[in-house]
Amino acid sequence: MKTNFLNSLWIFLVVFSLGSCSHTPRTNENSVEKTTKGDVVVLNKTDFLTKVFNYEKNPDRWVYEGDKPCIIDFYADWCAPCKKISPILKDLAAVYKNDIIVYKVDVDMEAELAAAFGIQSIPTLLFIPKDGEPQISQGALPREALIEQIDTFLLGKN
Repeated sequence: MKTNFLNSLWIFLVVFSLGSCSHTPRTNENSVEKTTKGDVVVLNKTDFLTKVFNYEKNPDRWVYEGDKPCIIDFYADWCAPCKKISPILKDLAAVYKNDIIVYKVDVDMEAELAAAFGIQSIPTLLFIPKDGEPQISQGALPREALIEQIDTFLLGKN
């Protein structure tokens, strides 16, 4: 009897744990969230291909589709370092609203997109200048390092 109770308890805990970690469904996964200038924009694969880089059309060379430099934050909702850097990126999106765009890609929701860029740890940041090749950085960078990357690499300021 005690074994049956423990087995039942174990099954309940596993099911409860799995249920508590599930994602809330997004209302429209095929479009960019409506944002105003200076907001962080969540991208799905379709929007990524049109706004950033169409790696299906250009598999052998980098062709940036955007009209401003950008940062792409590959993240997950459950990731503690991702949660730490998120408000910093949101603030920088507002500060640099006329100069850059800050995008986010949820690696759990967009696994194919994350795999296309070889994302194996998060957060991973992709810094994309208007012209030239992107640079990648892994880990939650401090605000000062992000500002330096934006000013020097993305905007070409000294």
